[in-house]
Amino acid sequence: MNRKKFIKNTLIAGAGGMFIPHLKGYAISKSHRNTPANNQINIGSIGINGMGWGNTLRAIEIPGVNLVAVCDVDQNAIEKKLSHESVALIKDKIQVYSDYRKMLEQKDIDVVYIGTPDHWHALMMIDAAAAGKHLYVEKPIGNSIGECEAMVAAQKKYGSIIQVGQWQRSTNHFQDAMAFVHSGKLGPIRTVKVSCYQGWMSPQPKVANSEPPKGVDYNAWLGPAPKKPFNPSRFHFHFRWFWDYAGGLMTDWGVHLLDYALIGMKATVPKTIVGLGGQFAYPDLSQETPDTLSTLYEFDKFNLVWDSAMGIDNGSYGRDHCIAFIGNNGTLIVDRNGWEVIEERRSKNKVLVPLQKNSNNGHFQHQINFIEAIRENKSEILNCNVAEAANVAKLAQMGNISFRSNQKLNWLADKNQFSDPKINELYHTKKYHNGYKLPKI
Repeated sequence: MNRKKFIKNTLIAGAGGMFIPHLKGYAISKSHRNTPANNQINIGSIGINGMGWGNTLRAIEIPGVNLVAVCDVDQNAIEKKLSHESVALIKDKIQVYSDYRKMLEQKDIDVVYIGTPDHWHALMMIDAAAAGKHLYVEKPIGNSIGECEAMVAAQKKYGSIIQVGQWQRSTNHFQDAMAFVHSGKLGPIRTVKVSCYQGWMSPQPKVANSEPPKGVDYNAWLGPAPKKPFNPSRFHFHFRWFWDYAGGLMTDWGVHLLDYALIGMKATVPKTIVGLGGQFAYPDLSQETPDTLSTLYEFDKFNLVWDSAMGIDNGSYGRDHCIAFIGNNGTLIVDRNGWEVIEERRSKNKVLVPLQKNSNNGHFQHQINFIEAIRENKSEILNCNVAEAANVAKLAQMGNISFRSNQKLNWLADKNQFSDPKINELYHTKKYHNGYKLPKI
């Protein structure tokens, strides 16, 4: 069997995970033995408490992908995850670290998965690329515009194959919806509305500061973020609602949804940005980012509207999330469940399309695409490379910056900065603390 045919068959076998129960530890070990040595890929995962572990489990379902190391500052998370049935029988072969820099020294690691809080993404990605590793980085790729630009520069310098975890790009029905948008059947599109209403997401109650849980290296968790006392309402999943570590719903879900708004309109950066919102629903809970936010982006030939709310589900068109392309002939609405077209009442062009349901598991397909790019040594086939992810992350950051600065912003595309020098100084790149520095590439 030649190499290309082997790769194709390997990926087809891995794709079977969509139709059969997840592979257990013994099956993973067996698939490793049946995979030629030159197609084995060893991965090490940093940050395994949430999506980082989900990404890891999907990756090791692909034959020939081996988990050889994990790293987390929370030893409780490591103990819990390594007891998972998918890795229980290979647990003793997995090296354990609390310092990611030590893990990067492990020579047999080919690929690093990063699933940490957002404020760690840039440093870890750049260090891993410099160490000669390929990478899968959770979204949003960076926690500031400056970080995003540094990460793009690092990929160009070191040549690593890097996939960003915007897995909707590997979902068939999203791609089908974009083909319809690009067909022109909707007529001129004047507005794209992005709605993100997440009822299951809400801030935690305000509680007193406390000692970190036993087994947690809290100083390492903070890393380049400002030194602050430990508080459980800012820890693990809920770091999302604090500016030092993340950017709220705008960056958490925005990079998924705004991404397809840009793809559909074949657009890159806006001319102006206005973000309005606040802590309207939960002013007494523990958060810094807004629980309600409306942002208007002005492009040359259309407006893009972001509308988000925490704690409720009834968003635009009765959905908890969607992207709507509003054209003269009809409106195409797409979310993770599928896509449809609502026809404009006066339209003479018949564009009505009933709901087209989703047909594949984009998360797993994203892993397959990544592993294929590594085995073929072709960054160009990645479904979400660093530059594309950085562009939409910057768009999300722009909305947050407008909200935080309480002003309308003008973006100078030719200079890659805001027109107001004070805004650039305050928000373009986050200040690093505790001895950490963002490398200059």
